[in-house]
Amino acid sequence: MDYRQKYNQWIASQYFDEEIKGELKSIENNEKEIEDRFYKDLEFGTGGLRGIIGAGTNRMNLYTVRRATQGFARYLLKETENAKDRGVVIAYDSRHKSPAFAEEAARVLAGNGIKVYLFESLRTTPELSFAVRELGCAGGIVITASHNPPEYNGYKVYGEDGGQIVPDEAEKIIAAIQKIEDYDRVKTMDREEALSKGLLVIIGEGIDRKYIDRVKGLALRREMIAAMGKELKIVYTPLHGTGSMPIRRVLEELGFEKVWTVPEQEVPDPDFSTVKSPNPEEHEAFTLALALAEKVGADVVIGTDPDCDRVGVMTKNDKGKYQVLTGNQTGALLVDYILSAMKEKGEIPEKGVVIKTIVTGRMGEVIAKGYGVDTLDTLTGFKFIGQKIKEFESTGEKKFIFGYEESYGYLTGTFVRDKDAIIASMLICEMAAYYQSRGMTLYDALMALFQKYGYYWEGVEFIALKGRKGMEKIRKILEHFRGNPPRSIGNRRVHVIKDYERGKGIDVLTGKEEMLTLPLADVLHFTLEDGSWFCIRPSGTEPKVKVYFSVVGASADDAHEKLETLKNEVMDRIKQKIE
Repeated sequence: MDYRQKYNQWIASQYFDEEIKGELKSIENNEKEIEDRFYKDLEFGTGGLRGIIGAGTNRMNLYTVRRATQGFARYLLKETENAKDRGVVIAYDSRHKSPAFAEEAARVLAGNGIKVYLFESLRTTPELSFAVRELGCAGGIVITASHNPPEYNGYKVYGEDGGQIVPDEAEKIIAAIQKIEDYDRVKTMDREEALSKGLLVIIGEGIDRKYIDRVKGLALRREMIAAMGKELKIVYTPLHGTGSMPIRRVLEELGFEKVWTVPEQEVPDPDFSTVKSPNPEEHEAFTLALALAEKVGADVVIGTDPDCDRVGVMTKNDKGKYQVLTGNQTGALLVDYILSAMKEKGEIPEKGVVIKTIVTGRMGEVIAKGYGVDTLDTLTGFKFIGQKIKEFESTGEKKFIFGYEESYGYLTGTFVRDKDAIIASMLICEMAAYYQSRGMTLYDALMALFQKYGYYWEGVEFIALKGRKGMEKIRKILEHFRGNPPRSIGNRRVHVIKDYERGKGIDVLTGKEEMLTLPLADVLHFTLEDGSWFCIRPSGTEPKVKVYFSVVGASADDAHEKLETLKNEVMDRIKQKIE
């Protein structure tokens, strides 16, 4: 069935509601729009669904949510022991239609006889992960599109360990979803019936309290917080998302008394009306927080994305101006702070390990090595870090200490199995208080690490390529670099090429090959002879190709010059393939 036939089927069917049909009729003369909405089903990737809200098979709507949930239900009933009674937890964020999508997912699970724990109102993604474990559930769902623009929403799936599903599990769920060709075959149950039968349970404060207490239990220097918590000035913005309640609650209960929340961004708002993008990776998102910080003289500024699994940080530099820290820089600071506190107490575990992704900078790895701690790489995506935590719990091979990725995601502790901006925000504020007690800012601490370990500089570029043609261009970019890899960048030769799709690496200078141990993925990683590297991969959640860069220099200027040279040459080559 082609896209036009699918469009006509949705218009004619009695199953789809009049709002959906009206939206479709409004585009009846826009062939390009019809094609984009129906040329494929919204893809259920390794984490779930994500797409623009609207009518069509390639959009986020009640019907695509129902279909995905029916597939997930079939997977649970087949693959997970006692799934009906153990149930599924569902949380949702502040986006358009998030409550409706969450309730629709609950109705489908109940229709399949699976118990559902539905949060009473919006909650963070990390609390969803915690709730899956705390309630002993068979899985979890969170309705969110993370930091995407307001027209997007999404649907992330979690396994019984509280971690995002990984590729082998996703393939089984995808297979179950693909068997559902008729939307009207999806089983549902009315909310009131589900409540009366005990198949729908509303949860809230009880789980909140347990989660908050567990987060506070991860504080490393409580006595120092008690002494400095009255002095450290913190400005926080939840960027209209879910973080306001839990982060302010944790900080207040620990003893941080001077916390200002950006008032214009405190209230959940699905339009994210005060920012171009609710993404703490983008400096513009901190505009209002920066104004408040300058007004109150803040020592540290933190901002979280809508589902509160990522956190960005600003600190004063040596000129007294606020500076945004990159995800790699914050990660390196946290590696050093956590390990130094553990060393101080004699608590660095034997076989301890820090886990990062292959596109995350190496500075944290070098720091960890200085404490005698190994670092392990995973593919991009925190789900793979969560998978390793689960593996090490089972085998005892390693002891998880800290996991992080360059895209502002961090985790310590194991009661959550996804990146957690509440835990990270608490540790960042604790770390800022610790350095303040020593007459230093976070910037000073970072400069000290640079001077000790080298000036590690990283960057990331992306090119958005939407629609069917965009996907073809992304594929051609990867094919080009795979078939015609560069031999040198500037005056530096390429040393090692790792092709994660083929599971093979090659030392270009010696010709020696190695088999890669990570799962297969459409990712290319190039290391130059001076240790600099760049990595190319399609985004798993957005219509983009992403390119990551990393260099190490003898000084800030040296590192900056190396990074610009690397970025310019690689990006010029990519742009030539899409023009």
